[in-house]
Amino acid sequence: MFKPLIICAFSASLTILSSGIAAGQEFDIVINDGRVMDPETMFDAVMNVGIKDGKIILITKDKIKGSETIDAAGHVVTAGFIDTHFHSLDMLAVKFGLRDGVTTGMDLEYGAWLIDEWYAAKKANWPMNYGTTVSQEIVRMVVHDGLEVDAPVDASWALSSGRGWTAEDGVEGWSVTKSSLEEMNRISSLIDEGLRQGALGLGSTVGYMGKGVTSYEMFEAQRAAARYGRLSDVHTRFSANADTPTEAPLAFDEVFANAVVLKAPLILAHDNNFGWWENEEKMQLARAMGMNVWGEYYPYTAGSTTIGSEMLRPEIWEDNMGNKYEETVYDPSADKFLTKEEYLEVAKSDPGRAVVGFIPARKDWLKYWLKMPHMTVAGDGMPALAGEGKLFGWDDSFTDYKGHPRTAGSHGKVLRLAREAGVPLMHTLAQLSYWSAKHLGDAGIEAMKDRGRMQIGKVADIVVFDPKTVQDNATYKNGEHGLPSTGIPYVMVNGKIVVRKSKAQKVMAGQPIRYPVESKGRFVPADAQRWISTFSINVDNSGFAK
Repeated sequence: MFKPLIICAFSASLTILSSGIAAGQEFDIVINDGRVMDPETMFDAVMNVGIKDGKIILITKDKIKGSETIDAAGHVVTAGFIDTHFHSLDMLAVKFGLRDGVTTGMDLEYGAWLIDEWYAAKKANWPMNYGTTVSQEIVRMVVHDGLEVDAPVDASWALSSGRGWTAEDGVEGWSVTKSSLEEMNRISSLIDEGLRQGALGLGSTVGYMGKGVTSYEMFEAQRAAARYGRLSDVHTRFSANADTPTEAPLAFDEVFANAVVLKAPLILAHDNNFGWWENEEKMQLARAMGMNVWGEYYPYTAGSTTIGSEMLRPEIWEDNMGNKYEETVYDPSADKFLTKEEYLEVAKSDPGRAVVGFIPARKDWLKYWLKMPHMTVAGDGMPALAGEGKLFGWDDSFTDYKGHPRTAGSHGKVLRLAREAGVPLMHTLAQLSYWSAKHLGDAGIEAMKDRGRMQIGKVADIVVFDPKTVQDNATYKNGEHGLPSTGIPYVMVNGKIVVRKSKAQKVMAGQPIRYPVESKGRFVPADAQRWISTFSINVDNSGFAK
């Protein structure tokens, strides 16, 4: 998996560069005496790091000087954490992420709509690197619910008010309405437009749209992304189902088969439910064949979703999964577990309310996720909702947040649990940064080829943490949902300090993670006659196939 020869080459480059650059060089920031760790090369040594103009310029044992010096003795210095499932699209939740070591937070599962405007709104206005896919769910709202917006919308809108808005007429069209051929083509053309504008791929929450999205519509959506060579990030249908004929791995097989025949990258969103072991086995075999596919997890035994989602309906949550509402469905806003009657009432009156659902089987699975190669940590952090469709801001208190503790603690918790389980730290760092960067870079995202690595010449997205004390503090207890991780005193984004002495700095250092905008789209409509002429034989009057 990691080649010793690379370590030797990297060490040699350090010696060469240290002799030629160190003398007289003044850096913007110097990190002294930290344990520098790079998962790509397996480099692991106490070194000094010189940063200038947003890049790692030098890694050396020589003494170096900078305008600002960080004493990292006893701390690990490594690539900042990359989160591909980051719904935390408000300033308070972004602060959680920074304190948790995240330097790049991208919402690849849900995505956004009006991609140009989405990126423009964050330019020079976001503390961490940011990116998005084009949202299949929102595009279906446009087609099936008549959604009209003149400003970009994403998960923070959908989870605070959007899903509730679509339910006001009694029909969540995006979720339950099957598309005609014309509607399917319109959906695909809108997905294509988002891709043309530089979206990172297709974001699909088909797990919430299982009754509406047909298998062929799903294929066409993935094909829209594949025409650009881009990924699909999918929360699969049948999510968490344990019973045939709708067991969860069958839903993975659907999008996996599409990715195989389309020769396209695929992320399996939060692969931490029933059947994850089967999914991981298939993806390992596929990667050995050269495919760019991987899955993600977050280190909690409970998930979070809107109370109106399909997964929580009695026929799935009770009958299929065997859960009891009063023991497993927790409402953070009310600080209580809901009875079935309370669940049904709130699901009808406020379907967009975020709740936490406990899945007992995850207690046995979690220890294995920590040890899976190429299984990346993606926190699925939720927006910090203040009520009535509003979001909390930068200056609001961590204790005001009501929601899943994964928003504040996923990465710190992985470091703590891995330490307690004796998992090699280098492996954990690969889960937190390198493997996401590698797979995204292999998908052609240039900005990710320079991230997720602690190497000379790479972007200075850096986290400094104490490997002996780093930990999560957020819990399910009211008032503790948003307590930040500790043991991470410094975080840098593009060479700028965004966490200093464990305090988040309001420094808008983030850069866009995006494909170039293209002048022309690549949409090709599905057409019955074209399909027949492509996939069936043409027979002349003599009866012979041409």
